Amino acid sequence: MDLTRRALRAAAARPRVLPAALPGGTPARLEAERLLRLRDWPVAATPAGADLLLVTGPDCPALHEPLERLWGDLPAPRARVHAATAAEVASALDAGRERLAAWPGHGSGVQGHPGRDDRPRTHPERGGGHTHGHAGDGGTGTGMPMPGGLPLAETGPDRDGLALDRLHLALGPFLCDWPTGLTVRLVLQGDVVQEAVCETPAASGGVPFWSGPWLRAAAGEPVTAGAAARHRAAATCDSLGRLLAVAGWLEQAVAARRLRDELLAGTPGGALRGPADRLARRVGRSRVLAWLTRGIGRVDGRTGGSGGSAPAGPPGADGDATDRYRRWLDRLGRDVRHLDDPAPLDPWATESPRGPWEPAHPPSAALLALLPALLAGAELAAARLVVAGLDPDPEELAGAGVAPRG
Repeated sequence: MDLTRRALRAAAARPRVLPAALPGGTPARLEAERLLRLRDWPVAATPAGADLLLVTGPDCPALHEPLERLWGDLPAPRARVHAATAAEVASALDAGRERLAAWPGHGSGVQGHPGRDDRPRTHPERGGGHTHGHAGDGGTGTGMPMPGGLPLAETGPDRDGLALDRLHLALGPFLCDWPTGLTVRLVLQGDVVQEAVCETPAASGGVPFWSGPWLRAAAGEPVTAGAAARHRAAATCDSLGRLLAVAGWLEQAVAARRLRDELLAGTPGGALRGPADRLARRVGRSRVLAWLTRGIGRVDGRTGGSGGSAPAGPPGADGDATDRYRRWLDRLGRDVRHLDDPAPLDPWATESPRGPWEPAHPPSAALLALLPALLAGAELAAARLVVAGLDPDPEELAGAGVAPRG
């Protein structure tokens, strides 16, 4: 009993938080990441290691089912809170800590959803480190049941003509350091991806956050080139933070996200050049990171794919993940030196964070179209790096009503 009480007190004082970002909720996600860093609350990589599920962004009925599976995988004691906007994040975190401190609570309202059963689950964890509660949604092709929510393997020929087990697996939509709302369905043989399909992102019902300045300028609103440069630099830091976290370089991932938050907070450019230059030096000169990402997600600029089978990506997507993050660093250095540019933004001549902006054909549509061909033949361990090295923004597609190809 004493050990249980101590464990509960520890969880309530510094809960391990599992973030779950919903489409259209980028500001809430960014605020959650900022506050979790300031509070020094650990971020859980999997449901099994979490005490508190923090859902950010507006309600998305299309993702209720995977979100419920994710919640079901958290072990007791646990709590669940939802912050639809950035302004609600702090109070949601406080409420989550209070609910953990009150465990087992009173009645059925511990997690803030009256009437929902909050007793500990006895089924094995679904989701694991790769899927976060979305594994095995695809059919097995055998008609067989899926014990513990995981699909059974079927057989099929591999690239060498051998008959090997084929496993259907989904990455997303709730993964740490993963594009919001993205689900990629894979067919694996061993640890090699044989097929990949990107699902159409759930509608966000709002303006895509990172391409917002370009949309507003295209609609005739006054937007300065300096404001766009600040927004694009922050988006670049967000992409760098995701790639560095997936690569395991957490120290520099935190540095990139801290710089992102300073940019969005309006910190003067003179105070940001030093941190931006230090980040560029540390990351750009890292031989280990270059070795880890070399050859990952290689795109031929002439054909759009390594074998010519994928559609062409937007300008700047060619090369491998190493080439792309080095271009991100170069662009970051230029942008932090133009934060005060008073000239009006020309949305057609200035690239948005993911490439040249066209409302009917957002650049992330081309990036997502590249993924199936880039993932096919890759090892599962490299799949996360392939996605992070492109870092498409599904909110661009959801806002424009565009479906990914492939």
